[in-house]
Amino acid sequence: MTTSPVAYFNGEFMFLDAVHISPLDRGFLFADGVYEVVPAYNGQLFRLEPHVQRLQRSLQAIHLTVEHDWAQVMTDLVARNAGGDQYVYLQVSRGAPAVRDHGFPTEPVPPTVFAMAKPLKQPSEKVLNEGLSAITVPDIRWQFCHIKSVALLANVLARQQAITEGADDAIMIRDGVLTEASAGNFYLVRDGEIYTPPADWRILHGITRSVVLELARANGIPCHEVELPVVRLASADEVWVSSSTKDVLPITRVDGRPVGGGQPGPVWQRLWSLFQNHKRKVCGSAW
Repeated sequence: MTTSPVAYFNGEFMFLDAVHISPLDRGFLFADGVYEVVPAYNGQLFRLEPHVQRLQRSLQAIHLTVEHDWAQVMTDLVARNAGGDQYVYLQVSRGAPAVRDHGFPTEPVPPTVFAMAKPLKQPSEKVLNEGLSAITVPDIRWQFCHIKSVALLANVLARQQAITEGADDAIMIRDGVLTEASAGNFYLVRDGEIYTPPADWRILHGITRSVVLELARANGIPCHEVELPVVRLASADEVWVSSSTKDVLPITRVDGRPVGGGQPGPVWQRLWSLFQNHKRKVCGSAW
């Protein structure tokens, strides 16, 4: 018999299977909400403050004011789920008014606040040794990708297309330039230097992305935040993706063709090691 993990719902901690959300909730009806995903290693939330700051920016961007001690909620949730390596998923919607209407509720409605913690698994040895595969797809998302919106259907369709075609992920292209993967930031390496799209409206301003760039620059690896025409992909020595739940991982095949030598490259290997050492220093644990 398994025990349901502990979740947080509208001010209370309870078992996840006891959480029930109204079908009139605007997050369900309109994707009118935002979310965050925060990793925890050895029971310690990683880069918590930047995640909270991004959540506040997302809430502000959709004109939703919520008074909450987000850091305390997530810290308590990790502790109540036995610490270790986890990730916290936190979602805030505009709540459940009595009437479905596209406009914001005219009467005060309490927002819906939900958070859960799930085990955070290390990438397999196969992935670390051989890398992932990806396809390229058009970026059909909206024009505010810097908001961490729960409206992820375009991402879902991109990822499912990759799965259907036997790949692990999808790399998105908008107006001839590379933007993101289906659920992470995108990088390529050429002649030992890292290139990644600039943090504008076309991409999510990833917290892991900021760590990757910090570590690279602190260790003498040149980094460039620039537009990347899709033609740059063919000449890349390495391609990576990053997110809060997978750190930074190599893509070794794109559209059926090998990237560089078809194996995880030396710049990624160095960055991966730097990232794990950084987590060990900050949280006392690393994959």
